Amino acid sequence: MSKHPIQLSDHFTYPRLLQFVLPCIGTMLFTSIYGIVDGLCVSNFVGKTAFAAVNLIMPLPQLLATVGFMLGTGGSAIVGITLGEGDQQKADRYFTMFLLAAAVIVSVLAVLGVLFLEPVALLLGAKGELLDYALRYGRILMFSLPTFALQNMFQSFFVTAEKPHLGFCFTLGAGCTNMVLDLLLVGVWGWGVEGAAIATFISQLVGGVLPVLYFLDRNNSSRLHLCPTGFHGRVLLDACINGSSELMTNLSMSLVNILYNFQLLRLIGEDGVAAFGVIMYASFLFVAVFVGYAFGSSPIVSFHYGARNLKEVHNLYSKSLRLIGVVAVTLTGASMAIIPHVARFFVGYDAALLALTSHAFRLYAISFLILGFNIYASSFFTALGDGVTSALISFLRTLVFQVAAVLILPALLGTDGIWLAVTAAELAALGVSTGMFIAKDKAFHYRTP
Repeated sequence: MSKHPIQLSDHFTYPRLLQFVLPCIGTMLFTSIYGIVDGLCVSNFVGKTAFAAVNLIMPLPQLLATVGFMLGTGGSAIVGITLGEGDQQKADRYFTMFLLAAAVIVSVLAVLGVLFLEPVALLLGAKGELLDYALRYGRILMFSLPTFALQNMFQSFFVTAEKPHLGFCFTLGAGCTNMVLDLLLVGVWGWGVEGAAIATFISQLVGGVLPVLYFLDRNNSSRLHLCPTGFHGRVLLDACINGSSELMTNLSMSLVNILYNFQLLRLIGEDGVAAFGVIMYASFLFVAVFVGYAFGSSPIVSFHYGARNLKEVHNLYSKSLRLIGVVAVTLTGASMAIIPHVARFFVGYDAALLALTSHAFRLYAISFLILGFNIYASSFFTALGDGVTSALISFLRTLVFQVAAVLILPALLGTDGIWLAVTAAELAALGVSTGMFIAKDKAFHYRTP
């Protein structure tokens, strides 16, 4: 690998591409790991009812924080294209505006989330002790939504600023803060679900507020800096449209997770929700690799697309698809081998729940063969500024196909149908992604001299 700093304008070989995206993969992996520690502490120190409650209510704050994902991915693509066009000052103004807009919007949503938390929890089927745990955990998380949104945005913008390693360092700091506080507040001091929520809140201050100080310093070597800005309504709308796929992905995931939990409560009961929670936590590790790669490679695609270097754009996605194929096979094989051990960490204290979780996870893990291609396809079209195509892939993949599968497959296959629903949805979405790539590839060949 080259000893020279990698820049967005470079030609990317396999080694240089991997060197550039590895910090982003590490960032997503570590984010997943410290999220898993939350679940481990709640499950082992508070109990499976508290664990089920956390997983039941978690989709709501995730749903409200999707504005951060939208403006992070959609905004970083616009900023990357602007940098590729050579306008540094405009890129800085857009960057600042996107952060301010997200902070304001998500703050308003956080207030609404606190007001509607209990009605939503009741609608999801929570009652008694399950409801109590869900409300105690959810209220604290609602107050952390603005910092959560900023933390997610900075993951994208650190890459666009050509500082992916620094983004990883901030995530590492936030993660270590969260894990240490989880062990202290939940494991040692017995603060229960409130302790887990407070640990998450404080860690997000590290990941979502401290980067602001870095980007305010105009003497550092970052490609981006915070500066005085104005309201650029058209650009903000373009970022929302461009990031609509990520908005749709996260909205859909939250809604579909709610549907999963509803079906599981109906068919299996509290154990089903707890098993699904374990699957979600453990699958974060595998999905994080694909999401990290997509986040890391997108600003490169945006820059070269903005510079009208279509040959390099073609080079990037051709190499990316080959790498994803190799990783998908490797991760699926690895997941099958380690599933029982991962499940034992979470619910080893309950033999029946452990058996249910291990069986369910083996069926769910088949999706790892496919989902990486769909995640990359969505992020690739976002990077090109083609938010409509990206949103279409995400809408079909994470909402339409999954809702259909979750509703239909259990009627045909029983509870196994729930665990296989995501694989069926990803397979259907792969057909759509393939068609979009073929069409775009033809367009690139037509336009490239």
